[in-house]
Amino acid sequence: MNFEFATAGRIVFGSGSAAKLPSLARELGGRRALVVLGGSERGREALTAGLAEVGIASVVVAVGGEPTTDRVDEATHLARAEGVDLVIARGGGSVLDAGKAVAALIGNPGAVLDYLELVGKGRPLERPGVPFVAVPTTAGTGTEVTRNAVLDVPEHKVKASLRGQYLLPRLAVIDPELTVSMPPDITAFTGMDALTQLIEPFVGNMANPITDGVCREGLVRVARSLSTAYRDGSDVAAREDMALAALCGGIALANARLGAVHGFAGVLGGATGHAHGAICARLLPIVMEANLRAIAERGDPAILDRYAEVARTLTGDPEASALDGAAWVRSRCEEFRIPGLGQAGLTVGDCDRIIPVARRASSMKGNPLPLTDEELRSILDAAI
Repeated sequence: MNFEFATAGRIVFGSGSAAKLPSLARELGGRRALVVLGGSERGREALTAGLAEVGIASVVVAVGGEPTTDRVDEATHLARAEGVDLVIARGGGSVLDAGKAVAALIGNPGAVLDYLELVGKGRPLERPGVPFVAVPTTAGTGTEVTRNAVLDVPEHKVKASLRGQYLLPRLAVIDPELTVSMPPDITAFTGMDALTQLIEPFVGNMANPITDGVCREGLVRVARSLSTAYRDGSDVAAREDMALAALCGGIALANARLGAVHGFAGVLGGATGHAHGAICARLLPIVMEANLRAIAERGDPAILDRYAEVARTLTGDPEASALDGAAWVRSRCEEFRIPGLGQAGLTVGDCDRIIPVARRASSMKGNPLPLTDEELRSILDAAI
């Protein structure tokens, strides 16, 4: 048994914890912070004022939509010019990924494409950057505790990851109250992303005892609270469960990889511009069923037991089969009105281009077993 486990340097979880952010940031020793916010810049005045009160000056950058490589390079250039020694990102997964990338690049020469996988040079980040503080306002990506940042590369029509140990945040502040304002569709998309990031590491080929326990805890939370949070966003208990589930998923994927859903998701997101969580939601039951068929034919039967455990947790039925788990996920997709990828512009003709790129994705390598091109094509066909 050989594995490695790493997560954020410090995790502060709980309702109201965002109010402690300035004092927590001050403990990291920074004097000048780059503050990365979403396009609406919600919370800007309160955050910058709070930082000023503890002696931290700030420069603000807004990231609307997916973070592109050009936008990350621009923000990195600004941060270097301003002498930034701390990066704080408050927002959804895209905002956190942008902040995380900038924090790492400050300590390493060159541009982001020098280090990006798939379409960049893929060089390793050899030096630590400045401390990074992650404050998620959604509950799905888990990027507050991962060692990668997903960036959009428009010229290649793909999303690719910046990876490395120096991407891990020094501090993650998770306040479930920040997620109460999420509308139902975003709640559904991010929640299904969190679910995917609990299932894929649990059944994947790099699962280990620590991530197994984390995934089990997260799956319990999703099973009892995802639909509740979707139907009633003001339910703080449900929001707390989903924030914790997202955190668990991030910890798991950072230490046990993902699978075919995420192997496809980055490529499809770049090709279609469709929301990452919506892509994961659409693919998840289809990939689960494809994996179960492939495992039955040529895989390790022990993996079927893991899928069956997932099913028992999600359904609450001690007699549930592995396929019952996929059926539960399909029911959630129907409940949340998850659209087919055809509505995002994906066509059958796109498959020949997408499959080879998806095969090279790091996540695809974590799938329980390799899938054939025919199996991958059938997944895309069903998702359209």
